[in-house]
Amino acid sequence: MSPHAEAVRPRRGTRPRTVQAWIELRAEDPEASSAESVARTRLASGAGLVALRRLRLVELRGPLPARRDVEGLLHRSIQFYNPHKERCQVRAAARDPVPVRPGEVAVLVWDRDGERRPAAEHWWDHQTGARIEVREGTVWLVTFAPDGPPGGRARRLVITEGRDSGLLCNPNAQEWRLAEDRVPLEWFASAPEPRVASATAEGATR
Repeated sequence: MSPHAEAVRPRRGTRPRTVQAWIELRAEDPEASSAESVARTRLASGAGLVALRRLRLVELRGPLPARRDVEGLLHRSIQFYNPHKERCQVRAAARDPVPVRPGEVAVLVWDRDGERRPAAEHWWDHQTGARIEVREGTVWLVTFAPDGPPGGRARRLVITEGRDSGLLCNPNAQEWRLAEDRVPLEWFASAPEPRVASATAEGATR
């Protein structure tokens, strides 16, 4: 255990809880810019697209210390983010804000059975003596012109269903969750979205 562990070790009997870390590049995101360009110029589902942003979401679940200590631990390890290139916003309660702008629809995507981060879990155990679960996924934040239901349009843009629909999630190999009004604090554990029956290996290219 790290010599600094006692300072951040959760109190005995601490109940498991979830904390989210929302991580965004400080500079322009080339992957998001490229995806936005492709969506606008090549996909029918990209009609009316105004903006597309990408963030990483890390959820920590277990006997966690106080919020300030969580923030300090995240800042100390590149297992979570690089503070020189990325900014991190911690959400420790459902009432805490998330970096979702007005008009944006948030869609969480992760590889099926591939969201756990064992190296980060091991680092946390070494630093604090507490065993937690760490999950990571990508959050796409989609903004459309206000001339239609944003949730349905975001779903058609993100979820690959054919050659001209969907770009960012292959439902044959990935899971996804859409949050139009409120982002759950335990987003990975939220109820799964309906599977897309029409997705095929040919149409699902990601």
